[in-house]
Amino acid sequence: MKKLFLLIGAPGSGKTTDASLIAGKHSDKIVHYSTGDMLREEVASGSELGQTIEDFIAKGALVPLNIIVDTIISAINQAPVDTVLIDGYPRSVEQMKALDEIVEKEEEIELTSVIEVRVSEQVAKDRILGRVAEAKAGEERSDDSIEVFHDRMKVYTDPLEQIQEFYTNNGLLKVINGERELEPIVAEMEAFILEKM
Repeated sequence: MKKLFLLIGAPGSGKTTDASLIAGKHSDKIVHYSTGDMLREEVASGSELGQTIEDFIAKGALVPLNIIVDTIISAINQAPVDTVLIDGYPRSVEQMKALDEIVEKEEEIELTSVIEVRVSEQVAKDRILGRVAEAKAGEERSDDSIEVFHDRMKVYTDPLEQIQEFYTNNGLLKVINGERELEPIVAEMEAFILEKM
């Protein structure tokens, strides 16, 4: 039985870093994927599903929901270990419902928990724009980056309340304060995941 943990959090919440560190430390029993990585791996595998994904990406089109869910399920089923961390999913109510319907039917996959790494918009903004400033070192007007940040934040926050409510009602939501130093955040998440395994 595969145990699935979904990690959600605003851009800049650190969820990808947290998950990578935990999976790296426990590579014999935990694997970490981001949705983007999974789509790329499926394409690289040369499978029929991968070819379909590549066609959408080549056209600059969004990969349809059912394909993303199929890719996730395929990655979980083929995961080399029984505990799978996926970050950046679900990003919408539709994605949440679609995964939920499939996991209900899948006897080999259990959605164990949804971990929200919670940060305020201000903290997320400071982190993202700090990264942009370091990367660009003044090449670009800061308002360009701020606009991109606000767009990404809006994509995250618009469906958030419904996602939180759905997983809370199902007893699956675990909130971790992401506004601390990296170590205590990772330690709390790691302890929680190990306890649930």
